[in-house]
Amino acid sequence: MRTEFLLLAQYDGLAVIPLDRVCADYFPHLSPEKMKHKISRGEIRLPLIYIERSQKSARGVHLADLAAYIDARRAEAQKGM
Repeated sequence: MRTEFLLLAQYDGLAVIPLDRVCADYFPHLSPEKMKHKISRGEIRLPLIYIERSQKSARGVHLADLAAYIDARRAEAQKGM
């Protein structure tokens, strides 16, 4: 089954998932602020989408990018087996 379809179901068809939800579901050990820092430093390779060019604008992760990230992590884990 394709990861994108599973995420579509999980997030009720949202194309851009709010950062706080991504954190809660997949990075519960990180706050959204800490995750933003890790993304900006390249420690987590997920592109962040800013809805506007304002520092206060909503941030999120595109569903396809999250699916690709999950699939890459899975492939990496399978290589280690």
